[in-house]
Amino acid sequence: MNPIIKRALVSVTDKTGIVDFCRSLIEEFGIEVVSTGGTAAVLAEAGLAVTAIEEVTGFPEMMDGRVKTLHPKVHGGLLARRSNEAHMKAAAEHGITAIDLVVVNLYAFEATLAAGATEEQAIENIDIGGPSMLRSAAKNFESVCVVTDPAAYDSVLAEMRAYAGATALETRKALATEVFALTARYDAAIAEYLTGRKPGEQLTIELEKVQDLRYGENPHQEAAFYRYPDCTENTLAAAEKLQGKELSYNNILDTDAAWSAVRELPGVSCVIVKHTNPCGAATADDVVSAYQRAWEGDPISAFGGIIAINRPVTAALVQAIYDNKQFVEVFIAPSFEADALELLATKPNMRVLATGGVNPPGDCSKCSDVDASTLLCKGRYSLRSVEGGVLAQIEDVATEDPAGFTVAGKLQPTESQLKDLVFAWKVCKSVKSNAITLAKDQMLVGMGAGQPNRVNSARVAIAQAEIVCPDTGAAGCVAASDAFIPFPDTVEVLAAAGVKAIIHPGGSIRDEEVVKVADDLGVILVATGRRHFRH
Repeated sequence: MNPIIKRALVSVTDKTGIVDFCRSLIEEFGIEVVSTGGTAAVLAEAGLAVTAIEEVTGFPEMMDGRVKTLHPKVHGGLLARRSNEAHMKAAAEHGITAIDLVVVNLYAFEATLAAGATEEQAIENIDIGGPSMLRSAAKNFESVCVVTDPAAYDSVLAEMRAYAGATALETRKALATEVFALTARYDAAIAEYLTGRKPGEQLTIELEKVQDLRYGENPHQEAAFYRYPDCTENTLAAAEKLQGKELSYNNILDTDAAWSAVRELPGVSCVIVKHTNPCGAATADDVVSAYQRAWEGDPISAFGGIIAINRPVTAALVQAIYDNKQFVEVFIAPSFEADALELLATKPNMRVLATGGVNPPGDCSKCSDVDASTLLCKGRYSLRSVEGGVLAQIEDVATEDPAGFTVAGKLQPTESQLKDLVFAWKVCKSVKSNAITLAKDQMLVGMGAGQPNRVNSARVAIAQAEIVCPDTGAAGCVAASDAFIPFPDTVEVLAAAGVKAIIHPGGSIRDEEVVKVADDLGVILVATGRRHFRH
């Protein structure tokens, strides 16, 4: 049986739409509205009849509002099961009247943190009464309807009109489920704040489903795509699909790799990814040149790849892709000009994603879990499953300042060489380890990825450079290594191919030996002081 709603408890921080909602409750359904503090004041000011919470509990709000709803006449009214005679008898004996509808949202704890709150302010914005009322109401969804989101007001009213002042059990259960997800995330945010946003003894993560996927990495694996409820502005998870077939698991994985890589590059840049590795990357004066040079870095691998651009896409860029006869699985960019979309529509299967903007690497400034001094998200972990568990780490970004680099040997890089070294370094960070990248004039001309030893990665990169630049090969290029060069052999292989400068983290116990060989071979060696493994 669906109980008719006769009494509602309303206490909201977000007052969007609350006056109109309560007006409908009162005028259409004759419901008594009980309310607290600021919410009661807003409703009374709008001319609505409101019962103050003090009239229900017989106690005033006290202790700066910390205690107002924690009372048996509130929670008894929420938790009493209407179908249980003993519950209803106890309620009657103690003067407890049932509450059939709870409309509560919580103190904005995460928003308070994002605004730079002191610890005292943060603690005062930990809601106690709100979660307690929500959980009591949600537990008793058999009898009580609970609403936390103003976006649900209209649908709840529509259902009440259809059910003569009641709501369906299915709806009440769904709304109760939302409550427990909300309070879990709220408590997790508080716990992470109090532990300094370090991986604690327990890690609570809330995700919402974006879509079911046809299958996972392989056809026999079931899969779905989820996203965080917040912190999604300008991200792949929040991107708008403008056209194309449904995204697959592998599409999403590769697109994330491409979008993450292009975000590392500060200028007008393009990255083309195949199997999560950048096979093409370039920075140029305009999007067409950036794309063309990225494509020229490895036209064979680019076929069937993912294109990521960090600037708005023009029709001229789309035409360049068509002129190259490149088959593209996914095209992701901040935005697409109208005439570009018109051209793209001639390839209706191509998946086209618009993010709306570009977040700098590691920038999670729209999220509450953020270090205000660096804008690096401290509560959002990069997660990876292992058998029986999960690894969690803060996202890796290549934000090293070149001013802090160390020239390890006797030779100094020129300004253009340093520019190429920084470019190669940022691209290398996005390549699977062991990673070696070769670059020239802000263009990736060779990439060695995923080899068990660094020398072989260097050889693979050199072989690709010889295809891209048949006249010169790797001669005149700079190289980047994602981790320190442990032996002189990698330097010797790169130098023999004509590489003039190498950037790596440094820190090997054989650094002196490696530096000496580099000096003897006329190779500049620059150390960043930070490793960027990617497994």
